[in-house]
Amino acid sequence: MEYYLKKNFEVEAKNTSEEALKKWRDAVWLVKNPRRRFRMVADLDKRAEADRKRQDIQEKIRIALYVQKAALQFIDAVRIKSDYKLSDKVRDAGFGIEPEELQSINRSRDAKCLDAHGGVKGFALKLKVSLKEGVMSSNVPLIQDIYGYNRVTEKPMKPFWMFVWEALQDMTLIILMVCAVVSVGVGIATEGWPKGMYDGVGIILCIILVVVVTAVSDYKQSLQFKDLDREKRNIMIQVTRDGSRQSVSIYDIVVGDIVHLSIGDQVPADGLFISGYSITVDESSLSGESEPVNVNAKNPFLLSGTKVQDGSGKMLVTSVGMMTEWGRLMLTLSEGGDDETPLQVKLNGVATIIGKIGLAFAVMTFVVMTARFVIVKAVHHDISKWSMADALNLLNFFAIAVTILVVAVPEGLPLAVTLSLAFAMKKLMNDRALVRHLSACETMGSANCICTDKTGTLTTNHMEVTKIWICDEAKDIGSADNTGNVLESSISENALSTLLHSIFHNTNAEVVKDKDGKTNIMGSPTESALLEFALLFQGDYMAQSKKAQIMKVEPFNSIKKKMSVVVALPGGGHRAFCKGASEIILGMCDKIISKNGESVPLSEEQRKNITTVINGFASEALRTLCLAFQDMDTSKSNADSIPEDSYTFIAVVGIKDPVRPGVREAVKTCLRAGVKVRMVTGDNIHTAKAIARECGILTDDGVAIEGPNFRDKSAEELQDIIPKLQVMARSLPLDKHKLVQLLRNEYQEVVAVTGDGTNDAPALHEADIGLAMGIAGTEVAKENSDIVVMDDNFKTIVTVAKWGRSVYINIQKFVQFQLTVNVVALMTNFVSACVSGSAPLTAVQLLWVNMIMDTLGALALATEPPTDELMQRPPVGRNVHFITKIMWRNIIGQSIYQLIVLGILKFDGKRLFHLHGADSFSVLNTLIFNTFVFCQVFNEINSRDMEKINIFKGMFDSWVFMMVMVSTVAFQIVIVEFLGTFAETVPLSKELWLASVLMGAVSLPIGALLKLIPVSSIECPRHHDGYEQLPSGPDLA
Repeated sequence: MEYYLKKNFEVEAKNTSEEALKKWRDAVWLVKNPRRRFRMVADLDKRAEADRKRQDIQEKIRIALYVQKAALQFIDAVRIKSDYKLSDKVRDAGFGIEPEELQSINRSRDAKCLDAHGGVKGFALKLKVSLKEGVMSSNVPLIQDIYGYNRVTEKPMKPFWMFVWEALQDMTLIILMVCAVVSVGVGIATEGWPKGMYDGVGIILCIILVVVVTAVSDYKQSLQFKDLDREKRNIMIQVTRDGSRQSVSIYDIVVGDIVHLSIGDQVPADGLFISGYSITVDESSLSGESEPVNVNAKNPFLLSGTKVQDGSGKMLVTSVGMMTEWGRLMLTLSEGGDDETPLQVKLNGVATIIGKIGLAFAVMTFVVMTARFVIVKAVHHDISKWSMADALNLLNFFAIAVTILVVAVPEGLPLAVTLSLAFAMKKLMNDRALVRHLSACETMGSANCICTDKTGTLTTNHMEVTKIWICDEAKDIGSADNTGNVLESSISENALSTLLHSIFHNTNAEVVKDKDGKTNIMGSPTESALLEFALLFQGDYMAQSKKAQIMKVEPFNSIKKKMSVVVALPGGGHRAFCKGASEIILGMCDKIISKNGESVPLSEEQRKNITTVINGFASEALRTLCLAFQDMDTSKSNADSIPEDSYTFIAVVGIKDPVRPGVREAVKTCLRAGVKVRMVTGDNIHTAKAIARECGILTDDGVAIEGPNFRDKSAEELQDIIPKLQVMARSLPLDKHKLVQLLRNEYQEVVAVTGDGTNDAPALHEADIGLAMGIAGTEVAKENSDIVVMDDNFKTIVTVAKWGRSVYINIQKFVQFQLTVNVVALMTNFVSACVSGSAPLTAVQLLWVNMIMDTLGALALATEPPTDELMQRPPVGRNVHFITKIMWRNIIGQSIYQLIVLGILKFDGKRLFHLHGADSFSVLNTLIFNTFVFCQVFNEINSRDMEKINIFKGMFDSWVFMMVMVSTVAFQIVIVEFLGTFAETVPLSKELWLASVLMGAVSLPIGALLKLIPVSSIECPRHHDGYEQLPSGPDLA
C-alpha cells in the first residue's frame, strides 16, 4: 500500500508542480461524490483560466501605461474639460471632484491633468482634507457613501441548500434512492399499504439524515474558512486622522486618508505621493513589470496592491476598492482555490485502495446472494416461476451490495483532513497564529528545526536605553532627572546637543498625540527607545531639529545595517548623521567628539577602547548602536549623496530588550520534542550569544558564528559547522536563505523559519514553513509566509508545532477507526451471505454505520485538542509510512475480536441467548446490529490513543467527542426501540441490551492487551546533530 501511495499520491507541502497535482487526480478511482470529495481541492482548469485573465489585465495595465507615457510626450498643456461637471450627489456632499475623475487620473498617471486640478494640494482641497490633519472621523461615512469602500467584491458564499445539493450528488446514494423508490412500488404491490413501503422509506429517511448531517458539517467548515480568508487579507495601516497618527484596518481606508508608507508595506489603495524619501515601488503584482518604480513629486502616482521596496513617505488616497486596478485583479486571485495538502492527497489514495477492495466485496456479495437465491429456486423446481416478491428480494440484494459500497468507499477520509485543519486553524487564531496555507499546519508537525529571529520573537521588543558611552565615559541610564543631571554634568552642552540632534534628525519614529492628548512614539522599538531617551532631557532640542530641512534620507535596511540622513542646518551648511550596527559605524569614523563637543582625531587606542565597550555592552545582552555625524563641505560634496566615511564618532548606546517570559521553557519543550532551535539575528555576536544562553539555545558545545564568516566557509567546513550551529549573528537575509537551503537539501531537515523584513521573503518562501511576524513583520514578509505569528512570540510557534502534530495524529486515529469498521462490516456481510444467503446488516443499518464512521467519526476524532505528551515524542519524518505498524496491530486485533463476536452471534446466537419463537430471527439480527454499533462506539474511544493504555485521559474535556458519543448512543436507542418498522429492528430486552453493551465494551480491554504487544520497528538512526532520536511506538505505551 505504501509503495502505491508513494508512487501515485505524493505531493510537496509547498510549491507542488502541476504534473504532481495532475498525477494523483488521474490515479483517483471510484469517487462516489466528486463535488464533495474535491471541494477543498484546487480546480486546475479554473486556476489556469484565472491565470489567463490575470495576465490579460496585467497586459492591459502595462500597455495603458506605455501608451500614456508616449502620448504625454506630445502634449504641452492640459486643461480640465470645459464640459466637466460635478454630479448633484458630489456637489451636495461638498466635494469638488468625481470618483471617476480621481480613478482616471491615477490609472493613466496623467500628471498634466493632475496639475490642472492643482496637484496634490488641489485634490486635498476638493476632497475637504487637510494634508496635515488628515480625514476627520466624523466625515468617514459621507466619504464612503460618495467614493466607496475599500473592499473587493467577493464571491457570495454558497447557501446551505447548495451544500445539501452537493451531498446528494453521491453516486451510491442516488442508486440507493432509485432502489428505495422501486422498493416502495414493488413492496406496495406485493405486501400492500403501508407495510410494503417501510423498507424503501427507511432507506430514504436514512439518506436524508446522512445528507443533512454531511451538509451541516461542510457548511460549518466553509464558514470557518471564509472567516480565516477574510482575516488573512486584513492589514493594519498607519494613517493620520483627526490630527493624530493611528492604526486602522485596510478595509476602513477611505479616499482622502493620509497613509504612512515604509519598506515592505503594501500600498492599500490608489493614491498620490505627498512627501517622503527614496521611495521605490515594486509593481510586478499589478503590471507584471519587475523593474522597480521611483515615486517622487515628479512621478507621484501610487497604485493599490504594489509593494514598497525602499524608502518611506506619505500618500493621499484617491481611489479605493473596486475603483482600483488591484480590485479588478483580486477577483481572479482566489479562482481555482489553494493547493491540496499532502495528507489530503495521501488519504485520497487510501480511499482509492479501499474503494477497489470494497467494490470487489460488494460485487461478490451480490453475486453470492443472487447465486444462492437462484440455486434454492432450482432445488425447489421454481426456477421458471418468478414473482414480484422474487424481484423485491433481488432488489434488496442489490441495495445491500450498493450499501456495502457506501460503507466501503471512505469518502470521509480526505475530508477529515480538511475538518481537522479547519478546527486547528480556528483554535490557532485564538492562540495568536494565523495559518495562511492549509498545508503549513500539518507540515509544522514534522518540523525538526526552527531558525528563529531574536528581536521580538525571543525578546519582548519593548526596548529601553539603559547604558551610553560618550566622551570616554560609560553611564547607566535611570530616571529622567538622574539621566539629565549625570550627562549634563559630565559633558559639554555642545556635545549633548550633537548627541540629541543626531537622534531627533536621524529617525523614522514620530512623537504624536493620540485622541486623548497623550504623547506616544510611533515607530520601530529601537527608534522609539532612542527617542524616549532623548526626550528625558529638558530643552527644545526636538523643536530645533524640526526647523532643519531634511535633504536626503537613506532608511535602515538589513543589508547595510545603518540609517543615514543629510540635513540643511538653520545657520547654513549641511550635516550628515548616521547610526547603525556598532562595528559598521565605528569603521566609518576617523574622528571622535570630545567633552567640549569638538571633533578630534580618533586614535587606534580609542578605537580599541570603543570596541571593548561595545563588546562589554553586548555581553550584558544589550543591543548596541553607534551614532556619528559629519559636517559636509558643500563646495566639494553633493547634498543629495550621503558620505560613507570620515564621520565623527558620537556615542555607543546600549539598549535592553528583555527575553520574553516562558521562552526558555518553550525552547526546552522543543528540544524534548526533537526540534532543534537555531537563532539567526542581525545583532552583534556577543549580544546574540548572551540572549541565546539566557534562552537555553546556546550550549557549551554549540557553535556561534557571524554571517560574514559563514559566507566565507567552504562546503567541507560547513559540513562540520552546521550540525553544531546554534547561533548566527550579524547575518544578512541571504545568509538565512543559504542556511535554510543547506538544512533542507543536505540534511533533509523539515525547517521552520521566522522573518519580519522584506529581505526575509526568499528564506520564508524556501523554508518548509515560513513564519512571519504579525507585529514587526512587513506585508511582503507576511505574503511570502505560511503562518503569521500575530503576537511575534516564540511560544506561539511551539503551539503551532503542537497543533501540527495533533492534526497528523488525529487523522491517524480516524483512519485506524474507519479501517476497522470497514473490515468488520465487509467481512460480516460477505461471510454471512456466503454461508447463510442473507446479510445480517440491512441497507438502512449500514447507512447509519456509515454516518457513525464517516461524518460523526471524523468530528469526534479529527477535532481532538492537542496534549502536552505530543511534544515528548519525535517529529514525524519526511518519508514515514502514514499507516504505521502500530495502527495495523490495532486494526487487525480489533477486527478479529469483532468478527469472532459477530460470527458467534450469527451462527450460534439463538442457542446462546435462548431465542425462540416467530421473531427470533429479527431479534438475533437486531442484537448483531446493536452489538456491532457498540463495538464501534467503544473502539472510537479506543482510537483516542493508539499507543497508551489510558484512553480516558482528557476525554471529558473534549466536548465535541463527548457530544458525538452521547448522540450516537441516543440515536441507536431510538433506531432499535422506536424505528424498527423502517430499520428492520425489534425492541430488545434489558438483558440483550446489557449483552450488546458488554460485548462492545470488551473492545476496551482488548485494546489495552493489544497495546502490550511489541511492534517490531527499524532501529532508530542517530540524528546528524549527534543526538539519538526520541523513542516512539510501543516504547511510549
